[in-house]
Amino acid sequence: MTWFEGPLAAFGTATTGADAEEDRIVVAALVVQDLAGVRPRVTRWLVDPGVPVPAEVAGGLGLTDDCLHRTGRWPAPVVAEVAGALGGQCTAGRPLVVMDAPFGLTVLDRELRRHRATSLARLLTGAPFHVLDPCVLDGHLDRYRKGPRALADLSEHYKAERAEPADGARGEPTTLAALTALEVVRAIGRRFATRLERLGAAELHGLQAGWHAELARGQQSWFSRAGEEAAGAGWPLRPERPAEAA
Repeated sequence: MTWFEGPLAAFGTATTGADAEEDRIVVAALVVQDLAGVRPRVTRWLVDPGVPVPAEVAGGLGLTDDCLHRTGRWPAPVVAEVAGALGGQCTAGRPLVVMDAPFGLTVLDRELRRHRATSLARLLTGAPFHVLDPCVLDGHLDRYRKGPRALADLSEHYKAERAEPADGARGEPTTLAALTALEVVRAIGRRFATRLERLGAAELHGLQAGWHAELARGQQSWFSRAGEEAAGAGWPLRPERPAEAA
């Protein structure tokens, strides 16, 4: 069985903003699918992040500040649980699908450092940590395609068919995004089967690190011409920022 038809897990977050270093997790979701086409299992965490949540973020999630304060949990135990759940999937041998992994995994890592004085890498030590990133796979395998490449665009382009979750999580945006990312990865695998089917998750993880670096160099060149700054390097996790000099 190829990796793209076999067991996969997908991780997604909703955050207070787009800065992985400073913004906070509001919702986290883990989707586990044992085989392609099988109904997935979902674990979802709702967090009261301890900082103001922009109205557009809360509204997009169907939440209010009052709901977050009443039903959201404090971040410290949640981020530890999330990291433990990811570690469990890795130990079980399931590759981890994360759309734009350098953001999703970095924001979790920074929350762990902020609230638990530890790191994602430290908590996953010894586990076979193999990430599949739809951004990187699509960007490398179909690099010359024109047009937008957000998750919804990839889902439409690859005609990904999303399985419904088993626990009534239908309609929850973070869960649906994780499900979509998982099915996009399966669809990419099928589309490029002749190039990917002989690769294992560990080998593909290593290749994606190189592919991401290549894509980042191309983006930096484009942004430099536009007078802007591209996102930093590092895949699937951005390096920790050096401490600022006093």
